[in-house]
Amino acid sequence: MAFDTGGGGGLNSSINVTPMIDVLLVLLIVFMVITPVTPKGLDALVPQPPKDPQKQQDNDRTIVVQISHRPGGGVPGYKINETDISHSDLLNKLEGIFATRAEKVMFVKGDKDLDFAVVADVLDIGHEAGVDHIGLITPKVEAGQ
Repeated sequence: MAFDTGGGGGLNSSINVTPMIDVLLVLLIVFMVITPVTPKGLDALVPQPPKDPQKQQDNDRTIVVQISHRPGGGVPGYKINETDISHSDLLNKLEGIFATRAEKVMFVKGDKDLDFAVVADVLDIGHEAGVDHIGLITPKVEAGQ
């Protein structure tokens, strides 16, 4: 190994890497600042289990709109909390229910063979009736299927 003492005045072929390291550190800091710390997505509310599972209270304030599939491609049936209702009366009934409520939450439950366009129509009717939060009720997926 030979060391260059700096004398001699000849050409020096060694690379000065100090400016490159400075540029590298500046770029590293810039990319760390630009990268978002937390990704943003949709806000989702996760239902929490009850604190006392033995003490289940009946919630008569819960509104569930059920959509049942008719075989043969007929007009689907609609129910609000087990009360049959026609599609044309659905908006008026929901507006009447949610007119005096501060908590405007509704759930929609549809059959598995139902076209989603029918469910989307009920979601639109719910928003038009002034419902703030709409939840979808889905069947539990059984283990092994």
